Amino acid sequence: MKNLVLGVNDAIYRACIIVTSLAIVIMATIIPWGVFSRYALGQGLGWPEPISVMLMVVFTFIGAAASYRAGAHMAVTSLTDRLPTVAQPLITLFVRLAMGAIALFMLIWGYKLCVATWNQFLSTLPSVRVGISYMPIPVGGFITLLFVIEQLLYGDQHKRRVVDFEAVEDSKEAV
Repeated sequence: MKNLVLGVNDAIYRACIIVTSLAIVIMATIIPWGVFSRYALGQGLGWPEPISVMLMVVFTFIGAAASYRAGAHMAVTSLTDRLPTVAQPLITLFVRLAMGAIALFMLIWGYKLCVATWNQFLSTLPSVRVGISYMPIPVGGFITLLFVIEQLLYGDQHKRRVVDFEAVEDSKEAV
């Protein structure tokens, strides 16, 4: 069962990395094109900015889930590092449960936000629903929740080779 869960989460993690990488590449392509068309061609395009903002939301919420699994998300450990070794696992458990609560909040309220704005359309992109632009919030919350549950069941995964690309020696992978 552990191998299956870790394998599925590895695939989800890789998909998160690919999606966020594509979001950055597309943003880095269309923003200069919007600037070029406005100043060099003399005609401003309406679509590069809203699409870039939507891609930034994708990058933020999907990328945050991936960075949480990789152990690269923001963490202030100055207090926990000074605690006795007996208390550190309790703080780690508390942090994981708090992160699970935040992810659940993003999932539930992000979904409600998508549903509430589904019948509205973006003014600059009239064919795109506003609910679609908020979709990365519940998706990122769901993925983060999966990774939190994984950490609660199987511990940190940031030392595994699939997550740590610089790991050369054998890691404690389930596979």
